[in-house]
Formats: sequence, structure tokens, C-alpha cells
Amino acid sequence: MGSWRVERLDQLPTALLATVMTKLDISSICSLAVTCRAFNSCASHILSFLPNFHILDISPSMELIKSLLPPNSHLQSLKLDCGQLNDSSIELLLRPSLQELCFHNCADFSGKLLSEIGSRCKDVRSLYLGSVAEKRGRAIHISDLEELLGGCTQLEELNLMFDLSLFLRHNFARVWALASKKLTSLEIGYISSVMVTELLSPNVGPHQYPNQIRPSILPAIQKLSLAVDYITDTMVGTISKGLALLTHLELRDAPLIEPRVTFDLTNSGLQQINQHGRLKHLSLVRSQEFLSTYFKRVNDLGILLMADKCANMESICLGGFCRVTDTGFKTILHSCSSLYKLKVCHGSQLTDLVFHDIAATSLSLTHVSFRWCNLLTNHAIKSLVRNTHLKVLDLRGCKNLGDEALAAIGSLCELKMLQLDNSDISDVGIAYLQHGIISSLVSLSVRGCKKLTDKCISVLFDGSSKLELQELDLSNLPNLSDNGVLALAKSRVPISELRMRQCPLIGDTSIMALASMQADDDRGHGSNLRLLDLYNCGGITQLSFRWLKKPYFPRLRWLGVTGSVNRDIVDALARNRPFLHVACHGEELGTDPWNNIDSSYMHDYEELDELEQWLQEGEWESDDEEMEDAEDDADVVV
Repeated sequence: MGSWRVERLDQLPTALLATVMTKLDISSICSLAVTCRAFNSCASHILSFLPNFHILDISPSMELIKSLLPPNSHLQSLKLDCGQLNDSSIELLLRPSLQELCFHNCADFSGKLLSEIGSRCKDVRSLYLGSVAEKRGRAIHISDLEELLGGCTQLEELNLMFDLSLFLRHNFARVWALASKKLTSLEIGYISSVMVTELLSPNVGPHQYPNQIRPSILPAIQKLSLAVDYITDTMVGTISKGLALLTHLELRDAPLIEPRVTFDLTNSGLQQINQHGRLKHLSLVRSQEFLSTYFKRVNDLGILLMADKCANMESICLGGFCRVTDTGFKTILHSCSSLYKLKVCHGSQLTDLVFHDIAATSLSLTHVSFRWCNLLTNHAIKSLVRNTHLKVLDLRGCKNLGDEALAAIGSLCELKMLQLDNSDISDVGIAYLQHGIISSLVSLSVRGCKKLTDKCISVLFDGSSKLELQELDLSNLPNLSDNGVLALAKSRVPISELRMRQCPLIGDTSIMALASMQADDDRGHGSNLRLLDLYNCGGITQLSFRWLKKPYFPRLRWLGVTGSVNRDIVDALARNRPFLHVACHGEELGTDPWNNIDSSYMHDYEELDELEQWLQEGEWESDDEEMEDAEDDADVVV
């Protein structure tokens, strides 16, 4: 056997290098591409036969996409943020080989995107389209939807995350009759309840006798997720009766006006749920997005009637059921022995008594959320933590919870996400987490817990072993100052998302500390931060913007600031970092992945800036000069 040796990776055979690199995601490939000429050449080559191409963390331009998407007959999965793309990119993006398509932020596309997918991507099995034609002047016609549904005959999963209520009702059901018979999962961003009812109602065919009823248009649907104008008895009954294979049902409404009885959910509607006995996951939520309104025609009787048919439920989410009391909620806990996920939002009559005898049940809850259930106290949490395998605990808006609740929560050694917004906890209570769950937590939110001070940071992180914490929300803490952020920076915790909005004592010193912060792997300044929310922090001046330029915060993708600090500097920063989402109007940043903690969201965001560097090398200097000019102009004004 020969004594062949390789001293450097770039000395490996090209075929072997290509085989290894095809196992990586796009960001990792680009990380390798900037290290040496051999890797750069290999990366350029393998882009012509990669099966998966996923970039959702930035919005690439048309020119960038041209560089990264050469002709590739092997491409099967394409996922993009299309915020900078439009109809002109359709021919480049759509390939006959694609089986999975996921396009976010398609506001500048017209309905042509739908029709072209139907004609070019016949074998696509999973399709996600977000915000299509939401930009002014763009439109979607019913014929576009018809070509999509008629052309994609292999579709199994379809997510249309835009408003479908604009289509004419008399053509809508006819078009959906063309949908793939293999379609098992359907999600729609917005549709009227009347259209849903007409779509799923069995009716008489054109050449049938009145007693001959056609089967459901979507017979294979197992998962249905809809945002509608009103959740009504008629719609719920039609869904439950017409979709015999349904296992997942998620319905959400946000009424503009108080619904009348004929356009509302009542006890009768709840009784119709799960007529075929297959339902495992149920979510019924009334949002207060436009109007403070609730399911006022549902009470404990409706929950009792529903529970009779829901003994095998594994996940239940109820939002806005203000007339349901402890009796109704206890019925769920004692009837659904397989339940592992329970979410209740705006449960205004939910009290500690629900959990008094929870030990008598066989439940093993792992995901629990009681948002804005204001009657819950520390005693409820003490009973709840007997479910020792809890991984997600969302107690936002439970204002009566204090340090005793934290003492109980500290025993949950498997907890990954903890949200305590607007609770009555103090620095003393936070100390209970330091010796218990802090080593397992991935996400922690104490937004609006006004008793907390800088001490909570040092108490939480001082002396801790290697932590997994990636998301930390310290927003709206009036007593949090630069000293607390300095303590956080010194702790070297590898946080990727840090929110500190509405903190009046946070200033330029905090930004300098975070810019210089290094994680344990010493990968660079501010190395892990992908999201930083500083909106309306009282001490932020134009000095901070010098530290927000490259090379600091190399992985930063979302930044929240107050635009009034200096609009010219904010605009220059946005131009200096074209892949940075700069929000100036108080909007919440990024995504909320932990509502789906089971998902594959948590992956390594290894240096997407290498992608930026590879494609835009040499552009930094002029951008820096432009930003310095803006700062000089601001100095003159000051």
C-alpha cells in the first residue's frame, strides 16, 4: 500500500472535494469558497449539480442569483427570500426538476408566478408562496391559480400565504376541483369563511340527479390551516364532515367588527369537531389584531361536548375563549390522556384550580403556553412543573407570577424555552435559574419585567458553564443599563438574537461592548449576533452607528433602531450592509421559530457573510466612505 499523504485539504482530489461540499448547505459552501482558490473553483463547479439550494436569511438580488444558480438539472429543492426579485427572475428560478419550492416575500411578483410554476414545475410536491402580488400594481387572476392547480399534478403540500378572498366566489370551487388528488396539506394566508364553506361543501354535479352528492373536492387533506374573517359553526361543520382524513386543523380569525350569531362559533360548532375521529391537533384562535373580541357564544358546555370526541388529541390550542372556566379546561386535561401540547391564550377565567389535581392525570406535557391568563399565580406553576419533561413554557402576560414560580421552574432540567414577559419576578427569582435550567435554556424572555436590574445579568451568567442560550429578550426593562450589557458581553454567551427595545438607560457603551464581544470559539467580533433590537433605547446616538459597520457584527441580519436618530446615517448603514434588514418604525424583528420548537429551525447559521464577501468583494471601501460622509454631515448639524 502506498504512503500517499495529504498535508492540506486543497490537495485532495477535486472529485472528493466536490463530494464533500455537496453535503453542505449554501452558507457553508460559501464559507469554504473564500478560504482558498481551490475551494472557490470547486464551489463554483458544484453549484451546477447541487440538489438543494436554500437562502432564506437574506434577500438576494437578481445579479446575485445569476451567479449562484447556473443551469442545474439535478436541482430538487429551492428556498429563497424573494424580497428583491420580481417577474423578470421567473425563468431563472423555475426548473422542471424541482420537487420543493419555497418563496418568501414575493410582493413584487404578479400572478404570473403561479401560472409559470404550473407550466414549468409539473413534478413539484411541496410549494410555499408568501405575500404574492402584495405590492401596489401587482395582481393575481383566477386563471393564474387555475394553471397552478391544474399543472402541478403531484402536489402533496401547498402553502399559499396571501389573500385568496379577492377571487370571485363563483369560479373558486371550480378551479380547486383541478387540485392534485395527492394533496394532503393545505395552508392559506387569508380566505373568507363563506368561500371555505362553498369550497368544501358536497354538492350536486352538472350531470347528476339531486340525490347524487359529489365527494369533497379535496378528499386526501390531512392537515388544514386557514386564516379567515370569522370562524363559524357552518365552516367548522363543513370541514369536519367533508374531510374524513383530517388529523390537523388550525383556524384563526381576526374580526373587524363584532360577529353576529350566524357568523360566529358557538357550542354547536364545537360539538361538530372531529366527526371522523382522526383529529390529533386542533387550534382555534380569535386574534385581537383589529378588535378586542372573543368567542362569547362558547362556554364550558361547548368544551364538554368537544371533549367527548377528542380523547385522542395530542395538541390543543385555544385562543379567545373568555367564557370558558376552570370546569371546561379541566375537562380537557382529564379527557385527553395523550395530550403533550396545551396552549391557552386570553383565558380570562382560567385559575390555579385547573392544576390542583393534575397529578391525578396521566399527562406528560412538553409544550405549555398560558399567554395573558391573568388569574394564574405561583401555585399554578408549582403544580404544573410536576410535568418534569416540559420543554416549552410560555407565561407571557401572567402578571401575578413572581419569584416563587421561578423557584419551581428552576427544577425543569429539560426546559428549552421560557417566556415570562410582564411578570412580577425580581433579581432574586432569576437566581433560581442560575443553578438549574440556565444550562439547558435556548430561549429566554423577560420583556417588561420591571423589577429586574443589571444584577439579573450577572446573577444569571456569572460562573455558568458552557451555555446553549441563543435568544434573549431584555426589552422594556427601565432599570437595565450599560453595566448589565457589559456583564453580558464578558460572559461570552453565544447569543444570536438579542432584543433590548424600549430600555431608556441603554446607550453607546452597550453597542461598543457587543461589537467587541467574542464567543467561546473566538470567531470574530460580535461573532454570533444575527438579530439586535435597539428600538427606542434612550442613550443611542450616531456614535453607535460607527460600531454597526463592517467588520463588526459580521453575522448581523436584523437591526432595530430609532430612525429619528439620524435618517441619513440609517440609510447609509443600509447601503453599507445590503443584506441587513434595518427596521426604524418599531416593528418586531426576525421570526418566531420557537412557536414551532419541534421544527428544524435550529441550524448553524455559519457565516452567511462569506456569501456576501464572495460575491461582493471590493465594494466595502466605497460604502464605508459614504457612511462616513453621512456621519460628517450629521456632526455639522449637531
